[in-house]
Amino acid sequence: MARSSVRTDEQRALAMSDAAARAMEEHAASAGLSWPPAPFASSEAGSFADRLSANPFLMAPMASVTDSAYRIMARAGGAAIAYTEMVSVTGIHYKSEKTWQLVEPNQAEPDLAVQLFGADPEHFREAAPLVAERVGDRLALVDVNMACPVPKVTKGGAGSALLDEPELAAKIVRTLVDSLDVPVTVKIRVGRTPGKIVGPDFARAMEVAGASAIAVHGRVASQMYRGESDPAAIAEVVKAVDVPVIASGDALDAARAVRLLSDTGAAACFVARGSYGDPWIFANAHRVLAGECETEVTPRMRLAAFRLHVRLLVATGAHMARARSLAGWYLRGVPEAAAWRERAMHCRDVADYLALADELEATL
Repeated sequence: MARSSVRTDEQRALAMSDAAARAMEEHAASAGLSWPPAPFASSEAGSFADRLSANPFLMAPMASVTDSAYRIMARAGGAAIAYTEMVSVTGIHYKSEKTWQLVEPNQAEPDLAVQLFGADPEHFREAAPLVAERVGDRLALVDVNMACPVPKVTKGGAGSALLDEPELAAKIVRTLVDSLDVPVTVKIRVGRTPGKIVGPDFARAMEVAGASAIAVHGRVASQMYRGESDPAAIAEVVKAVDVPVIASGDALDAARAVRLLSDTGAAACFVARGSYGDPWIFANAHRVLAGECETEVTPRMRLAAFRLHVRLLVATGAHMARARSLAGWYLRGVPEAAAWRERAMHCRDVADYLALADELEATL
């Protein structure tokens, strides 16, 4: 029988409870993480550009990854702000419960960024006040995905397909700016194909439409996630606009995240795959940027973070199936890692995962 993607009443109650905050208070320190995090959108933090300057390392939106448990871990690891998974404005239009699950923050999150995708300006107009109402004063910003290269997204005219439709993309941005009291940003790729680099011109059009920042992935859409991101192409976008640019692509460790800033001149950078099993990457990037040494992440810290993240899955009402990916990420680098990851594939519930981590730690 297929696993339901809609929360049960019990899972929904957990997601609305303070269980995640209690888990963080009890276990964050043992994992070398800080709790609670400072809100990104606090009035004391200054302008949007000032906030990015104070903490330029952001938890990127990633489909099927950045649920509330993942966002909480990233914020505890030092991320300035964390983004939801891509949220379909069409799903909101059709009142999809599965879609709304992606939007709702957990009680432990001080604030969050919501990333929307779609191609119909009227769906964006309809979604904007609903998202603002659902998230409330914890809504830090709304981002529009104009970068996703996946065919099931682009075939409907959304994601990176909007790079071919700058007027439509600008209309979407104007619609959101007119409907919201928080910054509206966009995430783009430098082009759809190597022969058609549109990043600078497209970014200027989004700035004119009212975007407060432009996030730029340094690959073209046809590359998907293959090959290398091109920081020089991102730098051209930085030169083309006056609003802050958030660089994206290949920030796979703290040093590379900092280098992405210096190579592009961007105001901030997204960390995506580099955060897999490494919530410490954000604080370590801060240290590297300040000329300091990174904090060493020990096997015991990794196991403590794995236990915490698994507990957060339960506390946020997430499906435990996600713990299998977590095991693959957090158990990298421990002795006999492959064998332990294989055993984790047979765990059934939180007790099994915690017991596995305890058994592994006893061998260290």
